Amino acid sequence: MQEKRKLSNTIIYVVLTVLSVVFIVPILLVLMNSLKNKLYISTTPFELPNAESFRGLKNYTEGLTKIHFFDSIGYSLFITVVSVILIIVFCSMIAWFIVRVKNKITSAIYYMFIASMVVPFQMVMYTMTKTANVLHLDNFIGINVLYLGFGSSMAVFMFTGFIKGIPLELEEAGLIDGCNPLNMFVRVVFPVLKPISITIAILNAMWIWNDFLLPYLIIGTKYRTIPVAIQYLRSGYGSIDYGHLMATIVIALIPIVIFYFMCQKYIIEGIVAGAVKG
Repeated sequence: MQEKRKLSNTIIYVVLTVLSVVFIVPILLVLMNSLKNKLYISTTPFELPNAESFRGLKNYTEGLTKIHFFDSIGYSLFITVVSVILIIVFCSMIAWFIVRVKNKITSAIYYMFIASMVVPFQMVMYTMTKTANVLHLDNFIGINVLYLGFGSSMAVFMFTGFIKGIPLELEEAGLIDGCNPLNMFVRVVFPVLKPISITIAILNAMWIWNDFLLPYLIIGTKYRTIPVAIQYLRSGYGSIDYGHLMATIVIALIPIVIFYFMCQKYIIEGIVAGAVKG
C-alpha cells in the first residue's frame, strides 16, 4: 500500500515538474530574447545573448518610449483597479442577497448568472459594442461597467458558495445591536469575505490587466491599455521589432506577477471556501 502511494506521489511530482517547465520556458525565452538585437531573435531565438547579440536595456527604453508606456500603464491600472473594486462590491452584495433571501426570484437571478458563464464573448460582441456606443461607455471610465457585467457571473457564483458557510448567528447579532441591512453587510459580512474577495480580485485583475479584445473594441486607440499599446509596435507591412515587443511584454508582466505573489496564499483558501455548499 505504501509502495503504491509512493509510486503515485512520484508520478504526480514528475508530471507537475514537467508542466512547470512547459509553462516557465516560454517566459524565460521572452526574457532572454528581450536583451538581444532584433536580428538575432529571429535567427537564434534559443541561444543565450552573447557579446555580439546582447543589447542590454536598449530594447526596454526604446520600447517604453514607442508605446508611451506611462500613459498606457495609467489607463491599465485605472481600469483594472476600478473594475475589480466594482466586481467585488456589487457581486458580494448580490450574492449575499441571493443566499439570505431565498425565493423564486433570487433563485432565478442566481441561475441567470450561472447561465451567463457559458455564453461566449463572441455572441454578444457586436451588440455590446453598439450598446456601449449608444450609452457613451466607449471611454476608459465606461468600460469598467462592461467589465463588471462580464466578471459578475463567476464572482457571484464564488461569493454565493462562501456566504452559505457564514453562520447566520453573526448577522442576527448585528441586528440585535441595531444594524440596518447595509451596515450589517459592511461591518459584519464583508470583513468575513476577505479570503474569497482577494481570490476574486486576483483572478479578475489578471484577466483585465492582460485583456486585449474588449479595450480594443470599446476604447480603441484613444485610451491605449498596455496590451493594445504593445500591438502598435507592429510597423508598416506587418514587420515587428521583436526586441521591443518582448521587452514591453516583460515590463507588462511585472505588476501583475508582484500582485499575484503578494496574495497567492489566499487563492486556494478562497477557492476551497467558495466551493458550492448545500
